Formats: sequence, structure tokens, C-alpha cells
Amino acid sequence: MMKIGGLARAIAIVLAIVAGFVALNMMNVPLVLVVLGLIAGLAMAQDRVVLSTVTLIALPIIGAALATIPTIGAQLAAVCGNLQLAIAGALATTIAIRLYHMTMDGVTGMMGAAATPAAAAR
Repeated sequence: MMKIGGLARAIAIVLAIVAGFVALNMMNVPLVLVVLGLIAGLAMAQDRVVLSTVTLIALPIIGAALATIPTIGAQLAAVCGNLQLAIAGALATTIAIRLYHMTMDGVTGMMGAAATPAAAAR
């Protein structure tokens, strides 16, 4: 799973850069970037979630700053927007996994708490 997630992340980065400079009319680039991000999120390490969130928040600001560069600014801003789509997909998967684990921990805790008085009564 880690290899597939890493490959999806690499493809998303390359596609985000290429689509920023070349019009790819044959595919729905935003959709592909989000789907690749969703797949990449399966392999995201827990220690990278905060860094990815900060990057997601900073990319529009960076894109706006890069847009002021003559000749190439619009393309660089498009690359930042594309990267933001991929990272948002990855974070969506990571959040869903975290919510799943929190739910399972809560359910397991409820079952363990219900079993504790019965075990103490013996």
C-alpha cells in the first residue's frame, strides 16, 4: 500500500506541474488530482499530517505571490492550485482514517467499560 500511495503522490506532483504549463483537454485534471491525492493519503505518515495541512493552507498565498511574476506567474499560480487539490485529497483520506480509528477506539472503550463491572463481580 505504501508503494501505491507513493506512486500516486509522485504522479500527482508531476501532473500538477505539467497541467500548470500545458493545457490537458483530454482529461479532467482537477478530478484526477483529487483521486490521486485520495490514494496518496492512504500512505501518508501521521507525522506528515500537520506539515501537509500547513502546506495546503499556504499554497494559495504562495500562488498569489508567484502570480505577480511576469510571463510565468500565471502558470506557477496554476501549479500551486493543482498541488493544493492533490494535498486536499490526501488530507481527506487521512482525516477519514483518523475518524475511523477514533470511532473504533470509542466503541472498543465502551465495550471494555461494559465488560469491566461484570469481570469485577466475579
